[in-house]
Amino acid sequence: MKKLVILALGLMLFITGCGKETEEDLIAKFEKSITNSKSYILKGNMEILSNEETFTYSIEANYLKDDYYKVTLVNQTNNHEQIILKNGDGVYVVTPTLNKSFKFQSEWPANSSQSYILSSLLNDIKGEEKISVEEQDKNYILKTKVNYPNNSALTYQKIYFDKNMNLEKVEVYDSEDIVNIKVVFSSIDLKAGLSEEDFLLEDLIDMNAENKKDENKEPKEEENNQNTENTEGQNTGNECENEECDTKSSNILDSIIYPLYIPSETYLSNSEEIDTDEGNRMILTFAGDKNFVLIEEVANIANEFEIIPVYGDPVMLSDTIAAKSANSLYWTSENVSYYLTSNDLSTEEMVTIAESLGNTKVVSGSK
Repeated sequence: MKKLVILALGLMLFITGCGKETEEDLIAKFEKSITNSKSYILKGNMEILSNEETFTYSIEANYLKDDYYKVTLVNQTNNHEQIILKNGDGVYVVTPTLNKSFKFQSEWPANSSQSYILSSLLNDIKGEEKISVEEQDKNYILKTKVNYPNNSALTYQKIYFDKNMNLEKVEVYDSEDIVNIKVVFSSIDLKAGLSEEDFLLEDLIDMNAENKKDENKEPKEEENNQNTENTEGQNTGNECENEECDTKSSNILDSIIYPLYIPSETYLSNSEEIDTDEGNRMILTFAGDKNFVLIEEVANIANEFEIIPVYGDPVMLSDTIAAKSANSLYWTSENVSYYLTSNDLSTEEMVTIAESLGNTKVVSGSK
């Protein structure tokens, strides 16, 4: 009888032990799902909170073992699309609407936290000496520190899993416990069957060319008919062709866009407008403790696909992806191209200035 009691107690302890997974078990299950995946496709939505505004993106991230990535981000407000591509040739940030791409020799995405890259989330989890796991309605929440070199205000994240350790959501918090970034995953296919051919820059170029051809085909015929009707009985001795005049007028930036954030003991010392072959350009010079120059002009669409080499990294702003080098930042927002350069500003300060431009109203300038 005594043996039966001991056996029953042992069996109960065994069942109890098997039913409760440890923190190590949960992390191991997530790690196994990632390391066993040769390629994946994940889809979802990302929200970025900046200066009390929320920017929403649809997101698709493709991955192939050996460090191949293709992340497509579409701003839901203005349909602005950008693609981060990493293959054997380097890292690219492609902007299809401008027919341009920046090319980086970069360690992205390994050099910072990325809330939509599975290996990045796993690295953040494994980087914790003691991981915090909260069980909530049979689901799990893991809390880890984050590494955002260009935004030190972001301090930790919560990673949400279902009961089977399938990823559902990521929230990135600042030091005041406010969510700044939220990614909600709608689907994750860990057996996507991708190959290197799915990560070719040439395919993005060809796809963009086909889209432009389809968009321009019908409107051009209507435009030609309208031009024929409008020029009947009129003097056609204009100084420039209609198309050239229209293009130049559309490339005029009518107003200076001022940053809402300027470092202390720094002031606007000079503003200048110059004419260019494409339109005009605003040059703002700031002096004081933190000298910097800000250049603004209407974004121009390249006739041929253009690749611009950058010695730096891509940087995610609220409404676009910027190109960062040692002492400069270049980005396009709301059809305006910005170039900020300084030997005095840190990258984080440049990003703060850029974010303040994206949230400021246009202030009228003078000719």
